[in-house]
Amino acid sequence: MKLLIIDDDEGFRSALARACERQGCTVAVAADRASALGLALEFEPDAAVVDLRLADASGLALLPELLAIRPALRMLMLTGFSSIATAVEAVKRGAVNYLAKPASVEDILSALRVGNAPEETAADHHVDVPALSVDRLAWEHIQRVLLEEDGNVSSTARRLGMHRRTLQRRLSKRPVAN
Repeated sequence: MKLLIIDDDEGFRSALARACERQGCTVAVAADRASALGLALEFEPDAAVVDLRLADASGLALLPELLAIRPALRMLMLTGFSSIATAVEAVKRGAVNYLAKPASVEDILSALRVGNAPEETAADHHVDVPALSVDRLAWEHIQRVLLEEDGNVSSTARRLGMHRRTLQRRLSKRPVAN
């Protein structure tokens, strides 16, 4: 598999690249939007691992741009700040799967392979999902509204009836556990 890894964290990007190469993949890495789009043209990957938050762009915005260059590209959205809203949006924009960091290389490659057979879909792989805590539900709601407001913190705060700084503090923290 020719794999393109797009992540602005150099340590994570290089460690993931080495691990994927040990699994038999041919790997190219990109740290930003421009190099990712360039490599999609030159390297012609079969699959891509895209970080949700890049220094210069949103991974969500990058998904359709990559598909425009490589329509058959199998993309996995990978993030340290997972939410149901971003997972749904990633799939709508062309990702075949979505994983939260930290994820093992086996999980990543397996998630990219789901659906390789025409009759196989992600629904064929049953996963038990635990009930979410009230704090996690609140986090998910904030993420959904933030996504609906195109990442605009001020308008999200207004819709949620919160002060903008309070919302910024909540967003800067790691998501709450289930």
